[in-house]
Amino acid sequence: MLLETWTAGDTGLTAIFLSGFLAATLLPGGSEAALFALLKFRPELYWPALGLATLGNTLGGMTSYLLGRFLPTAPTGKGTAWIARHGSPALLLAWAPVVGDALCVAGGWLRLNPWLAALFMGIGKLARYLVVAQAAL
Repeated sequence: MLLETWTAGDTGLTAIFLSGFLAATLLPGGSEAALFALLKFRPELYWPALGLATLGNTLGGMTSYLLGRFLPTAPTGKGTAWIARHGSPALLLAWAPVVGDALCVAGGWLRLNPWLAALFMGIGKLARYLVVAQAAL
């Protein structure tokens, strides 16, 4: 009963957005499980839920990116050299567990173009959520 109430219309979509946002910051979150559950009960919300999960997760990633901008100039190292070499496209992997948050922070730390960073982050995160959403149907 509680899950059905949670997934009711706007409440479920708001929860999906917030879950996506929080999961992309350094706070733990289960945005994939939330999206899967919502779509199991409300498959008609496929596109709005997919869009809001992706938007929330990308904005959360950009929050981490912004935090990285406040750090002093990045030192050289194997990880930062890899990101610097690949630039914003490296942020396609921002969805990955464990390293995704660090990639977003490193993107800001390395002063990557914020528009391209958001674009590549969003593409990677959308791809992950598409897999989850398809599995729910």
